[in-house]
Amino acid sequence: MPGASFPTETPSLQPPPLKSNSSHSTRPANPSSRSDPTPPLMASPPASAALLLLLFVSLLIAPSRSHVRSADDAFTSILISQNGLDFVKDLLVTKAIASAVPLRLPDIQKSQKIPFVGDVKMVLSDITIYEIGVSSSYLQPGDSGVAIVASGTTCNLSMSWFYSYRNTWLVPVEVSDRGRAAVQVKGMEVGLTVGLENHEGTLKLSLMNSGCHVRDISIKLDGGAAWLYQGMVDAFGAQIASAVESAITKKLKEGISKLDSLLQSLPREVHVDDNASLNVTFVNDPQLSSSSIGFEINGLFMGRQKEMLSNYYHRNPHLSVLCRDSAKMLGITLDEAVFNSASSLYYDAEFMHWTVDKVPDQSLLNTAEWRFIIPQLYKKYPNDNMDLNISLSSPPEIRISENNIDATVYADLIIDVLEAGEVIPVACISLVIRGSGSVKILQNNLAGSVKLNDFAMSLKWSNIGNLRVYLIQPVIWTVIETVFLPYVNAHLAKGFPLPIIHGFTLQNADIVCSASRITVCSDVSYAEAANLKTLLMRFL
Repeated sequence: MPGASFPTETPSLQPPPLKSNSSHSTRPANPSSRSDPTPPLMASPPASAALLLLLFVSLLIAPSRSHVRSADDAFTSILISQNGLDFVKDLLVTKAIASAVPLRLPDIQKSQKIPFVGDVKMVLSDITIYEIGVSSSYLQPGDSGVAIVASGTTCNLSMSWFYSYRNTWLVPVEVSDRGRAAVQVKGMEVGLTVGLENHEGTLKLSLMNSGCHVRDISIKLDGGAAWLYQGMVDAFGAQIASAVESAITKKLKEGISKLDSLLQSLPREVHVDDNASLNVTFVNDPQLSSSSIGFEINGLFMGRQKEMLSNYYHRNPHLSVLCRDSAKMLGITLDEAVFNSASSLYYDAEFMHWTVDKVPDQSLLNTAEWRFIIPQLYKKYPNDNMDLNISLSSPPEIRISENNIDATVYADLIIDVLEAGEVIPVACISLVIRGSGSVKILQNNLAGSVKLNDFAMSLKWSNIGNLRVYLIQPVIWTVIETVFLPYVNAHLAKGFPLPIIHGFTLQNADIVCSASRITVCSDVSYAEAANLKTLLMRFL
């Protein structure tokens, strides 16, 4: 289970009831408009979007847990801190509101008895919420789900009004009038509580409760008699408020349903290159604390044939996200098994084989240069060109320890002589190359490099008699430093993708190496508003 250096206290997820203060409210009482006078905690569509966009993480994901053994194991943990949740929430509130309005409400009609006027038939039509403002909002994870609340919310509405009545006191004719009106809803509290669970390797979102409560409403008529204002307030104040509450609540439910479908449709793997992808199937249910949300994913590399490699690795039972700076928005911990799975995959795909026929000092690849090192080679093949055939005999081994990354490479180096268009293997030398690595963040990729510490060599076989391998060591060192390592580092410099949603970028990232793991602790930024709007339109 993902742990954290972020606070882990888990309070009861029971938000305070949303009550109105009648001494400060001009909303008429309407007991029949709502069965529960103190609705459950709720939140606005923007806040729900805020939480779940970052949860996609994702970003991100591979075959169903119920069908592959690997999904039972997690080798990557992700932790979103309270700062991270707040960042996304604040980022999306404005965008989500913009996507939610205008919101059309159903027409309202009612007959009202007006003193000295009589029975008046009144109709409100073309009722539209055209602006929503949120003064404050918060997101609170807890044991039973994630509560999201927007307080002090205001709504501005426009509408058309019409009335007609027959005054029998004066002239027995029908009197009617029409016009426009502006309505302002104040002190609205909107909220929801959502549940998150792992469903066959993907995130499933469920709405546990939601609602909306209007505290105060004011109506400004454009035209109309003085009595009409009070009549409008008395007749329609509660109904307008109830319509707003119902519309917002319905919008929340629709949004959560569409967002759940979007989560279920996310891809289950992250493309790395033409030969590999990352299995990012979710493992176990999300871990909710009072100030963070944690996820576990499989995280291992997989090949084009979707072969699973986790049978060769054992889950680290203590794969927690440990960030020294609790203010960082996001923490991602990768077990060393992730790196070793990449090593195994590329080894099995036979990508770790090189023929060296060009070196900075090209004279090294001619037997004349070796006449004092391996005299019998020059004697048998005088002045012939050569190449060096390097292939790994097993996958490279990667070990991560406190502030250190070690790599051990087992390789065979075959010396070939090129004579009369024929490639003639003459000797094979076994190499054990030991290097140390470093990692860095390149946009949203974890990139790295390796340097040579030392190597050992031994003669595996020879067609030209016994060789004194210690004499060859300087040549091999030069080949490793000038050919092998630059080739490897060119590929490592590209890195592989971390599970981050497209459009978000890591910023000010810290990398911590500890026992058997690498942890990336970072803030995030977002720069692709167009993509965000497109995504929001899919569920709002």
